[in-house]
Amino acid sequence: MRLEEHKGRDTTSNRILGEIRDYCRATQTAESTFGRLVVNDGKLVSRLRDGARITTGTLDKVRAYLSEHSPDQPQTTPAAPKPGNGAAPRMEPAPPGFRFFDNRQKYLLFVSTCSEKTEVANRISLEISNLQPSPPALRLFDAGVGDGTVLSRVMRALHARFPAMPLYVVAKEISYEDVRMMLEKMADRLFEHPATVLVVTNLYYGEAPWLTPRSATAAQGLLWKDVALQGNTAHGFAEQIGDLEPFLAENWRAGISQKTGNPVYTRPVILTLRREDHSFLLDPIMPRPGRVIADYDLVIASQPYRARASVEFKASKVVTPLVRALRPGGRLVGIHSHGHDPGMEIIEQVWPGDDPFGTDRYAILRQVKHELGSAARHYNFNASSDARAIFRYRMHTLPDEVSGPIGTSTLFAAWNAAIYVAQIEDDRLSEVVRDGRYLEATDRVVRKHGGLWFNDETYVISRRRAPA
Repeated sequence: MRLEEHKGRDTTSNRILGEIRDYCRATQTAESTFGRLVVNDGKLVSRLRDGARITTGTLDKVRAYLSEHSPDQPQTTPAAPKPGNGAAPRMEPAPPGFRFFDNRQKYLLFVSTCSEKTEVANRISLEISNLQPSPPALRLFDAGVGDGTVLSRVMRALHARFPAMPLYVVAKEISYEDVRMMLEKMADRLFEHPATVLVVTNLYYGEAPWLTPRSATAAQGLLWKDVALQGNTAHGFAEQIGDLEPFLAENWRAGISQKTGNPVYTRPVILTLRREDHSFLLDPIMPRPGRVIADYDLVIASQPYRARASVEFKASKVVTPLVRALRPGGRLVGIHSHGHDPGMEIIEQVWPGDDPFGTDRYAILRQVKHELGSAARHYNFNASSDARAIFRYRMHTLPDEVSGPIGTSTLFAAWNAAIYVAQIEDDRLSEVVRDGRYLEATDRVVRKHGGLWFNDETYVISRRRAPA
């Protein structure tokens, strides 16, 4: 491919640049990724923006790709049948391109072989000493609870600090499997801290803190289920929570947005759980339709957005709505991948020049300030120094696994972790897994460092307290 430079942009370049920009925005595709996928040139879009002229051959390739992969194409893919009913698969819209980091099995492998969840929970727990909750409850929002590992650990830390204080917890999660696994961990939490109201919802970031769908149509279809757990044993609570699985399988369904490729709920659902023997105490903090207060003492925003999404998307669609839900004195802890670690060394060896972590904490904070406008004066934005903000988590390995010959299973786990963190799409993976070079690169890096680790970075946004 050849790009001929000239001083101004011609009409064709401007038009195709606009089409590429719209496609990337709609599908949350990085512009560098688009260039590589179409013509194997990650700098295609930046060159066009700088005034380069597009050749006829390149133009044909771009238009063909946009036409074939348009998010408006009526593609379908079979969804998994409802468990146990033997029914034919229900057809749902397919995403613009299957993404590696949406793959359930690879997600579970990453979670079980790496210590990220533990380290994230430890980092969030450091903020607990800064909380000054006020009656009637300490209020916590988890913006993407996942399998509940982080939330359950943070709830343990909250109990240690505030053992007798009522706790109001809202957990947002669109994945049925994650909700099922998260609820399995909650029986012990409800036993140890009986004054707990747990709310689980699949609403979007701009809706979930207030438990209120923005769309009138969605609001009319909202399903609100209250569960009062009987008895006083963790065993009994676990059995009753397990009985909710048919309800979850029936109602916790998701599709794919044809506009963005992101998961969307089929029907908005709110599930509340509490202990029946504490209903009198918890009544003042129980949410009810039309009576929901979003004034959170602590908001957990751990990996709530795609690394390759634009900073504008991350700030406007995710972080800013969560910041607006803080009470005076409340704190939002944001955590995302930072890179500059052995995991990225693997990615660099396989895909030179690839950088999935183009948005650091400073960019996020600047954009959130912009989104808040004049209201930003009510908040503190703390990026901290690298020494405080950047922390490490590791892949679990035994010492003899990396000091001697490294087993294939360890190499596969390391490769899986590296490409999961870097959010490499499956179509890019297929190009490199046809031979063993990716495992050779993984072996070199793991052997060089005596293991594998990754860096996350964190930031804190707090709402200022009202003057006394």
